[in-house]
Amino acid sequence: MYNHKKRTIYLPIIFALILIIGFLLGATLVRVSSVNKNISLLQNLQSKDYDPVNDVIDYIVQDYVDSVDVNKLQQYAVEGILENLDPHSQYIPAEEFNEVNEPLMGNFDGIGVQFRIEQDSVYIINTIPGGPSEKVGIRAGDRIVKVDDKPVAGVKIDNREVMKLLKGPRGTKVNVKIHRRGASKLLSFNITRDVIPTYSIDISFIPEPGIGYIKLSKFSTTTAAEFTDALLSLKSKGMKKLVLDLRGNSGGFLQSAIDVADHFLPEKDLIVYTEGYNRSKEVAYATSKGLFEKGDLVVLVDEGSASSSEIVAGALQDNDRANIIGRRSFGKGLVQEQLSLPDGSAIRLTVAKYYTPSGRSIQKPYVNGHSEEYESELFERMMKGEYESKDSIKLNDSIEYRTKSGKIVYGGGGIMPDIFIPIERNENYKYYNSVLNRGIIHQFTFEYTDKYRPVLNKYTDFSDFNKHFTIDANLLNEFQAYAEKEGVETDSKGFAFAKPELTNLMKALIARNLFDEQGFYPIYLKTDKTFKEALKILK
Repeated sequence: MYNHKKRTIYLPIIFALILIIGFLLGATLVRVSSVNKNISLLQNLQSKDYDPVNDVIDYIVQDYVDSVDVNKLQQYAVEGILENLDPHSQYIPAEEFNEVNEPLMGNFDGIGVQFRIEQDSVYIINTIPGGPSEKVGIRAGDRIVKVDDKPVAGVKIDNREVMKLLKGPRGTKVNVKIHRRGASKLLSFNITRDVIPTYSIDISFIPEPGIGYIKLSKFSTTTAAEFTDALLSLKSKGMKKLVLDLRGNSGGFLQSAIDVADHFLPEKDLIVYTEGYNRSKEVAYATSKGLFEKGDLVVLVDEGSASSSEIVAGALQDNDRANIIGRRSFGKGLVQEQLSLPDGSAIRLTVAKYYTPSGRSIQKPYVNGHSEEYESELFERMMKGEYESKDSIKLNDSIEYRTKSGKIVYGGGGIMPDIFIPIERNENYKYYNSVLNRGIIHQFTFEYTDKYRPVLNKYTDFSDFNKHFTIDANLLNEFQAYAEKEGVETDSKGFAFAKPELTNLMKALIARNLFDEQGFYPIYLKTDKTFKEALKILK
C-alpha cells in the first residue's frame, strides 16, 4: 500500500496495470497473389462448410515459404479472436495455466519461502511457519545460491524463473545451496515440496480500541473462510467499527465477493446481479449469516480496486451501508468464465455484465476489444489531474442512479467514492518521491536488516520491536549519505518536510523484513492519509 500524498508513487503501479491488462495486436503485411493453384481453397470459400480459421491454417501449412508450428498458429488465432471481443477475455497457454490460476486457488506446491531478488541474489524474507523450508532449518536472511546445482545468484535471474525452479509437485525433492551470513561455506538443504497455503487477507487487527482493520488483497477460493475467521477474531477483541481496505485489490472470484458483502448486509438485501446476451439474469441476495450487519463501516478504494472489489464497494454504497473513501475505482464490470481445453490451456471468456443493486454497470467504456485507449486509461486519468482533484473527473449524467436513501451515484466507469482523497501535489515532496521511486528506501532498509539481523532478532515479537525500536538521527544521516551515493542529492528542506513519513516508512519496511505484513501495516498506516480519514469518520 502506498502513501496517497505522493502523485508519482503511483507511476510504477499504473504502468504495471497498463502492461498486464492485455497484448497489443501487430500490423500485418499482405501480398496479393494471382496464383490460382489452390482450387480447393477457392471452392471452400463458396461452401457452407467453409471454416476460415482452419482453412487458412491449412493453406499456410501447405504453401508457406518456411516450416511453421501449427499449434502456435492456432494459439495466435485464438488470441486474436479474443483480443477483438473485449479487454478481459483472454487465452491462457498451458505453460502459464498454473501461474495465472494459483493466486486464486488458495495454495500451491512448493518449498514455503517468501523471497525477493536483491543485488542479483535470491534473498529469503521469511519462511512459511510449519512449511518444508522451516522444517529443514532455512532462515530469513538466507540467500539461495543454487537450486539443484543450477546457479541462481549473479546470473540476472528473475522472480518467474526462481518460482519455476522452487515449485513442483508435492512429495518431490529439491536441493538448495544457501549462503548464510557468518557461515564459512555454502549450506546444503534437501527439501521435500508440500502444499503451501496462500492468503487473501494480508492482515486483520485492532489499530485503535473498538476499531478493526482488514486488508483484503484478492478474492480467492479461501477468502470466505478467511474473512469469517477475521471478523470473529476482531469481534472477540472488542471491534465495534471496521475499516475494510480494498485498495489495490484487482478482484478474483464473483462468489467470494458475494460472500464478503453478505457479512455486512441484512437478509434479502440485493448484493449484485449478472446478465448476458446468452446468459439469463442471476441475482444474489444477502442471507441471514452476516457477522457485521450493524456496526459502522468504511471501505477504502483506489484506481487499483477492480472487479470483485467493485462488487463489494458497489453493494455497500447502493445499500447505504458504508462510506466509500479514496479515489475512483478501476471500472471492470465484466464477468469471465474459464473453460479448460484438452491441451492444458484455457479460455477466459466474458459471458455477462454485473450490475450493482441500483442497476448500474460500472464497466468503463471500451471499443474493439484490447485497445490502446483502454489499456492506457489509468495513465490518462493521472495526466488529466484526476488523482489530485475530484473536479477533474467527468461523470456521465445520463447514467445516473440512486441509492436506497436517494443519494446520486454513477455508472459507466468505476465506483466513485463518497469521500475523495487526492494525491497531493507539493514541491517539498520531491526528495521523498525521488528516494521512494528509485527504490532507495527499500534497498537501504533491506541492507540494514540484513546487516543487523542478529541484533534485530533479539526483539521477541512485533510488539516488542514496535515499542522499543526507533529510527534515530544517526540512522537518518546514514540514509541521506546512502541516497546521495545512489544519485539523490541531499535536500535539507525536502528532507525536513518529509521526515515524519520517511522515518515511519523506514521503520515499517524494517518491520516487514522481520515480521512480514503483520509488522508493516500497523506502522505504515500511521501516516496513511486515507486511513486517517477513515478513523476520523468512524470516531
